[in-house]
Order: sequence, then C-alpha cells, then structure tokens
Amino acid sequence: MATYELNGALFADMVRGGAQNLRANAQIVNDLNVFPIPDGDTGDNMSMTMEGGDAALQGVASGSLAYIADKLAGGMLLGARGNSGVILSQFFAGIAKGLSNVEKADAKALGDAFQSGVKQAYEAVLTPTEGTILTVAREATEYAVEQINSNTTLEEFFSAFIKEMHRSLQNTPELLPILKESGVIDSGGAGLVYVIEGMNKILHGEKVTATAAPAPAAPSVDLSAFGADSIMEYGYCTELLLQLQNSKVDAESFPVSTISDALTAMGGESIVAVKSGTVVKIHVHTMTPGKVFEYCQQLGEFLTVKVENMALQHSEAKVENRYEAEKPQKQEHKPFGVVAVAAGEGIKETFLSLGADFIVEGGQTMNPSSEDFLEAFELVNADVIYVLPNNSNIILTARQAAGMYCDADVRVLESRTVGDGYAALTMLDFESGDADQIEQNLNQAMEGVVTGMVTRSVRDSHLGGMDITKNDYIGFAGKQMLSDAATVAEAACDLLSKLDMTDREVLIAICGKDADAADMDAVRSYVAENFPALELYEIDGGQDIYHFIFVLE
Repeated sequence: MATYELNGALFADMVRGGAQNLRANAQIVNDLNVFPIPDGDTGDNMSMTMEGGDAALQGVASGSLAYIADKLAGGMLLGARGNSGVILSQFFAGIAKGLSNVEKADAKALGDAFQSGVKQAYEAVLTPTEGTILTVAREATEYAVEQINSNTTLEEFFSAFIKEMHRSLQNTPELLPILKESGVIDSGGAGLVYVIEGMNKILHGEKVTATAAPAPAAPSVDLSAFGADSIMEYGYCTELLLQLQNSKVDAESFPVSTISDALTAMGGESIVAVKSGTVVKIHVHTMTPGKVFEYCQQLGEFLTVKVENMALQHSEAKVENRYEAEKPQKQEHKPFGVVAVAAGEGIKETFLSLGADFIVEGGQTMNPSSEDFLEAFELVNADVIYVLPNNSNIILTARQAAGMYCDADVRVLESRTVGDGYAALTMLDFESGDADQIEQNLNQAMEGVVTGMVTRSVRDSHLGGMDITKNDYIGFAGKQMLSDAATVAEAACDLLSKLDMTDREVLIAICGKDADAADMDAVRSYVAENFPALELYEIDGGQDIYHFIFVLE
C-alpha cells in the first residue's frame, strides 16, 4: 500500500526500526575502521546516539510530526558520541528544524527536511571531509529530492534515497585515500545506511530485530521495606523532564543553573539539571518532591515525572551492591575552569595535578557523550571553561555540548592527543585574567608537540608502505604508521628512532597497564644511548589500548 504522508507515530516507529537495525549491525560498522587499532567503535557510538533519541520518545503516545522529530533530536543531541554520532544527531536535528510546525509531511516536505538535515550536519563540522557520512547523506538527499514529483510516495522517496546511499557509500574510497589504501568503505556512512534501511523496513511493514540483549526485567519491589511505622530516611529519587514555558520564563535563554541553585537551597542532593533547547532534564534526591514540583511548575510544565521512595531502592541495594561510588560535587564558583578528557588513573591524576578541574572519563574506544560534558561543565562552575578533548574523535561532541550549555563561556581547544592536553596544561596560567590570552597561550603550548603511540594491531592492514599482521605491535604518530614489530619494546624503540628529535628537550613516556617493567627498561636504555641530551620523564599512566604514549616537547 502506498504511503503519501508521514505522521508523528509512523516517524517514531521508523526511527525505532532504524535504531534497532543499526544495533543489529553495529559490529559490522565497527570493523570498518581503517586504522588497525582498537578504536573501531563507530557503530557503537552511532547506535548509542540513536538509542538516546529512541529513549526520548519512550512514553510519548502521540504527537505531531514536528513534536516527535523535535523530541527525537533532543534525545540524540544529549546521547551523541563520537564524530559520526554527533554528525548523525545534527542530521536529525536539521530534519526536525525542517519539520518545524508540520503536522504531517509528504515526500516534498520530507525532502526539504532532509536537505535541512544535511545543511546542519555540514555546519556542525569545522572542516567537512568528503568521503564520509556527510557525503553519503548529501548525495542521497540530492538524488532523492531530484526524483520527487507531485505523486511521489514515501516508499519511492526512501527507495531512491537508499539506492543513492549505496552508490555513494561504495564511492567513498575514491574520495578519501586512506579508505582506498585500506580497502574499506566509510564506517559512518555505513552506519547511516543501516539507520535508513531500518526506517524503510518499518515503512514497508517489516519487522526489525536487534541482536542486543533485551533490557532486564524490572525488579519486584519489596513493599515491606517501608511500612506504617517507618521513618523517612533516604528521601525520594525524583526525575522529571520540564518543558519551559514562555508564558512563565524566557524559555530559550533561561539559565539552567537557576534550577540547580534552587534545588540546592531546598536541600536537594545528587542534582543534575541539563537543558536541551527549551526542555530541562532534572534529577534530584529530596525529602520534599512536592516542593520540587511546585518550584518547577513556576517555570514550565512536566513532560514526564518519576518519583521513587529510596528506602525501597536502598533495601534492594543492600542485597545487590553495598558499594556506592562517591559522587562528584559542584565546585566553588570561579572565573576560569578546565575540563579534560582522559583514561587511565595515572594520566587522570597527572592532569588534575597540572590544573584540570574535572576529568571526563573517555578516550579511544570510549567516547563520552554530550551529556557527560554538560554535567562536567555544571560541576566545574566557572565563567569561562576551557575543554581539552585530547582525541580527534571527541572534539565534535565537546563542541556540540559547548553550544548547548548556556551558563558559561565554553571554549573547546583542538587538543587531538594526550600529548596535546599535557602540553597545554603545563602552560596553564590564569593570572592575566584575559580569557582570550589564556586560550591563545594554551593553543601555543600545543604547537609543535609530537605524540607517538604504541599498541597492538587488531587486524591485517597495509598502511604507510607497511604490511601489518594482526597482533603485531605498531607505533605511529597522528595517522602516520612508523613501526611494526613482534614485541612492545621493539615497536617502541623503532618508533622513537623515526620521530623527529630536532630541537627536542623533553620526552614524556606514559606507560600503559599492558607494558611491563622490561619494556620500560628497554625504552630507558634506548633513550640514554641514542638521545643522551633528552630529558626523560616517566608517568605510570595505567591506560588501556596504548602500551606507550610518547610526548615530545
């Protein structure tokens, strides 16, 4: 049966199908990673981004197409992880913008919305690269829109879109040399194909099944844990989504910190308040949820509300898990603050000792979400916040979060490696009080820093003129493969021999948890013999993935 109009309910079902189809094929997308190190998490990142949007639609029984698209986009923005995840979220955010005030959409209106999605996705990237998910989205949209006439069905629109997606995806190696050298297509573009194919299956009445494990069943509640003579000790875990209302406040510019401060004044604990557009996600532990609701209703109206007696949760927790991790507290307000991304206890401790105010857990294979950054910004509590992503795949997510945060001037630096972040922090100085000058000094500190890394190849590959075998130890700087050896020590020393030591004075060797004392001894001896003028500093980083991270200054 032909479908000529897309309504909110059908769109929600299609998006859910897209998320499920991507989850079912996430590992295939992961395996398309062109660089033979364990960072093949594009499929997982995009899948979690889609699932963030799907979660935002849970409990939404109905609504206009515009409303559903907007809810979806908000959830995806908060859940976005990794470059491809951010681009995917921006694509759907642009679609939502194109569907603003639309109850239902025909093929023409949907094509216009997809064009809006492509435009916003490109604008989200500082330097758009062709041969990626951007190209696949753009070329498929252009082709599908060209086919539209007054009688075009949604099935015909998606058929044309998918046809061109496949052609565009197969052509990505011709646009991006590293794809061609590795003999793969773009992983982000492949992820988008799975999303749209899943949506199309639902449109045609087919079922989509994800291979991910089903959500665990909700535990039964022991009502005997709180009876007629019980004393309220733990309070209520209170969560809500608040739609700010222009009749009550200026919804767009309303500072979310006002809510956090008010809940703190009420005695609330474990407070999280994150704003996406004009919707605020709130979590608080409180003895008086009624006061929370009364206050929040002065600002807007509730979309969802959940209140749970924590005595019941506590009763269950005593059986399941006695350990509760210490939760970070909101810091004293200050003019300047620094948020850095890091993984490995030694690296995190080093960054904190050098002046970082908050560490967002993340790095290779573990990209933080926009919401992770938003929570960090709130806890740092500064007028100006400098962000060190320290991984090229995290910069876009950090920028997206910075654009969503209203209560500080958030400045995301182009720190692409742990070495960049380390160098910037060693020059951290707020004495001038000039935000622009401080940012300039941090950027200058990163100039010329070289970061080399040693890890294990996760697959056979041919890069930089080298034939690499799975499980070889490899050394590289940026995307340039420099060494390939049978042992960690050999790969590390060979890497050091290939790095440009001209005018270098300091080498920081950050030892990962999989490198042993003999490996470090070999590095120490090699440097002493070959670069006697170089000062060697050693850090027990404790990081996964990389046996060594070398930073040259």
